[in-house]
Amino acid sequence: MLDETVSGLGSQDGLSGANLCRHLTLAAKQTPDALAVAVQQTKKPFFSAKSFHYHELNFKQLDALSDRIAFALNDYGIKRGMKAVLMVTPSIDFFALTFALFKAGIVPILVDPGMGIKNLKQCFIEAKPDAFIGIPKAHLARRLFGWGSQTVKKKITVGGSGLWGGASLDSLLRQTPSSAPYPMALLDKNAMCAILFTSGSTGTPKGVVYSHQMFEAQISALRDDYQIVTGERDLATFPLFSLFGPALGMASIVPDMDASKPITADPAHIFAAVERYQCSNMFVNPALIARLGEAAEQDQTIKMPSLKRVISAGAPATISSIKRFSRMLKPDVDVLNSYGATESLPISKIASRELFATTDITDNGGGICVGQAIKGVDIAIITISEQAISRWDDAQRLPAGEIGEIVVRGPMVSRSYYQRPSATHNAKIYGDDDNVYHRMGDLGYLDDAGQLWMCGRKAHRVDAKLSDSDSDSDGSGEEKRYFSIPCERIFNTHPQVKRSALVGITVKGKVTPLICLELELGITCNNSAQLYQELNALAEAHKETQGICRYLIHPDFPVDIRHNAKIFREKLAIWAQREHKE
Repeated sequence: MLDETVSGLGSQDGLSGANLCRHLTLAAKQTPDALAVAVQQTKKPFFSAKSFHYHELNFKQLDALSDRIAFALNDYGIKRGMKAVLMVTPSIDFFALTFALFKAGIVPILVDPGMGIKNLKQCFIEAKPDAFIGIPKAHLARRLFGWGSQTVKKKITVGGSGLWGGASLDSLLRQTPSSAPYPMALLDKNAMCAILFTSGSTGTPKGVVYSHQMFEAQISALRDDYQIVTGERDLATFPLFSLFGPALGMASIVPDMDASKPITADPAHIFAAVERYQCSNMFVNPALIARLGEAAEQDQTIKMPSLKRVISAGAPATISSIKRFSRMLKPDVDVLNSYGATESLPISKIASRELFATTDITDNGGGICVGQAIKGVDIAIITISEQAISRWDDAQRLPAGEIGEIVVRGPMVSRSYYQRPSATHNAKIYGDDDNVYHRMGDLGYLDDAGQLWMCGRKAHRVDAKLSDSDSDSDGSGEEKRYFSIPCERIFNTHPQVKRSALVGITVKGKVTPLICLELELGITCNNSAQLYQELNALAEAHKETQGICRYLIHPDFPVDIRHNAKIFREKLAIWAQREHKE
């Protein structure tokens, strides 16, 4: 059993300082032959069935390979304190390289390729990487778009020759035969050890500064709040989360899929990997929950009885998709829906059976319940404001039931953005004893039981001016604030509506709420007047939506690639302003 804590390992080895790779080193000592990682590789030859192969490493092999790569990086001139872009697909190389970077005290810069070319270039300009480690495709893009051209001095190609730039990883390893343990870099617990860029799905991507303390807090949450134990096997569909497996003494099983576009995953790959390794844990996002649930609905013989828990994060999954997915699980197995962000994850969680019990509240404008705070996390609600708040005061807390801005404090909460002092100033509130509260940019409320209810992004609220007459153009009229999730969930109860989006448009000089509608597949609205009349009746029946009377049907909402759930309301607002006619 991996029952020795990080601090215990440090005292035993005479070390001080932080490095999450201690968990891997400990696992390599205590359970050297246990499976650490398996990467699925699919083959589909002509005229024959698809076959699955797996590239495996045990803990001893993964620890030794990451040691060897750390030596190779140093020999090549990539040293402690330097920053290295890592653009490598989920693979054995991805695991070994990431742990090698951490061991060497080199700061990995991790980006989501789905954020777009323009955003990626801006990320590299801000991060000022010293090295670029990537697959040939990433190096081709680096050359074409000039990523990191001003600062990158060292280049390593993974899975290809050095012709793409610099040296190949294979050639560096051939020159580094050492099998000696690498002298692991030990850092202050709050020192920067990684830069993770937000996806940019709700704004400009920002580099979140991660410390080993943040990673340790996430590992502790998975162990304590999610009850993950040594020896489990995790079907990991998100690269960063898959790294926590070896740190927990749990094998990470990586399916053959594009992690940046889960909606395109082949369900057969997922089911095969779960069956092959009898996975007990699965990490999936809402897009993949929907994808797998639809596959299971078509073939109801598909089951995953080995799973003990399913963790979902990134965006709220719909209750209907969770219910379809859950038919593949044992009756006592929950989908654990986690709330958080790149800057602070996880913050709270709720089990699917508890979530199902909140359906009526959600459908009637009460927001989405995201559960209780996990151990060590403080959640507070404060008055909605666009102003920076420099110091925390408990008097800022709003009472239960009152909607405001969600702020959180805990050991997994980031302290700053990289090279973004203004963003840091606006998002962080500093308290006593070195505490930092992070403003989530989300709105919600705490109920009397301490459960958190989400009401949407702060930027997506609509502060409208309503009037009894469309001829009222003097700016007078009733003011009303509308929140995206409560409003949208009410309209989503209409049988013809697949999803809706609240936006604000300007009508005769006044901000006015409008609901964009995406209809269910196969439904064409031949009588929009009838639909709008029914939606008006829904709106007037709920205080959260009273006063909304404008609608537009959109053929296909723009959404983020990774989650297929985060609606780009900013784009819809521009479209609605253009399309709206009095």
